[in-house]
Amino acid sequence: MDLFDKCANYTVVKEVKDAGIYPYFHALESRQDIAVIMEGKRRIMLGSNNYLGLTTNPEVIEAGIKAFEQYGSGCSGSRFLNGTLAMHLELERELADFMGKEGCVTFSTGFQSNLGAISALVGRGDYVICDRENHASIYDGCRLSYGKMLRYKHNDMEDLERQLQCVPDSAGILIISDGVFSMGGDIANLPELVRLKKKYGARLLLDDAHSLGVLGDGGRGTANHFGLLGDVDVIVGTFSKSLASLGGFMVADAYVTEYVRHVSRPLIFSASITPASCAVALTALRYLRKHPEIVERLGAVSQYARDGLMKRGIKIRLSQTPIIPLYTYDAKNTLVTNRYLYDAGVYVNPVLPPATAASECLLRTSYMATHTYEILDEAMDIIQHVFAARGLI
Repeated sequence: MDLFDKCANYTVVKEVKDAGIYPYFHALESRQDIAVIMEGKRRIMLGSNNYLGLTTNPEVIEAGIKAFEQYGSGCSGSRFLNGTLAMHLELERELADFMGKEGCVTFSTGFQSNLGAISALVGRGDYVICDRENHASIYDGCRLSYGKMLRYKHNDMEDLERQLQCVPDSAGILIISDGVFSMGGDIANLPELVRLKKKYGARLLLDDAHSLGVLGDGGRGTANHFGLLGDVDVIVGTFSKSLASLGGFMVADAYVTEYVRHVSRPLIFSASITPASCAVALTALRYLRKHPEIVERLGAVSQYARDGLMKRGIKIRLSQTPIIPLYTYDAKNTLVTNRYLYDAGVYVNPVLPPATAASECLLRTSYMATHTYEILDEAMDIIQHVFAARGLI
């Protein structure tokens, strides 16, 4: 059999493209903002993870330009060898302080943060137990480790306890959960995760990719939101969302981060974060610290969108975050509705199996602190019109 037979037989993309409802790889021709130019037309952006809107912030942009001029375009090596800038260390110190932990390690992407942290911490004979709706990078980090992976039903603490009861007493255990789940926008049941962690002698890792800048005092994340920072052992996050850059991090006790820094293959064998990306993340973090009100603004914008969508008769999955999914039920209806919205000038993201059940497909909308109420009303009116025409309200 030819290795490439699987490629030749992969026809679903062509079929969806031929039907005119292919939703991926649309080309941006402007900055990531509340409205963008995409494929020659203005689209209201309700599909970005730019939660604080800092990709267009003048201070943030200027920091990237200055770093490019001072340090050049890249570091040409890993952090382990020639690729550590003083600015990388500065970013790690300030992140650790902001997140309330002793140590921090930065990675080249958010995806790599999970690969690097999990594969380093989970070894042969250890167990890693995951929420079924955790991000793909968590699952790949588990696969890269030498431990045994178990899964529990989404946010189901009884099922988590059943999985914990299967682990031998001699094994190390790492429980992993997203802080805010990326598709549904719901928040992890952290109090129960902590209770079970303590009961079974486990360690706990939270992925705060969608929590940083969103939850907690000044946007400090899920553990801060619940007042349980001391009970969460490792927090992983990304710079590509609220911090408007590229890269990722883990924070933990200093002896844990020191260990990961010296054994994590994704860290040791990857080039370091570029100077411009590092400067942007650091400046965005400092901006967030100086302007905690931006987190409150994001909450107000998100609530305005929730209220407005429900007032227009649109069925949403309720959440307390800027991620608001709209029910479209089956996959074909989701893709067709997504195309209608795109053509009408609103960009959203389709959520299809296996990310959701076949009968519970969604259109994922997400919001920024910089969205105005006027542009949200414009977008929600378009959504209402399209959903009415599609028989969804």
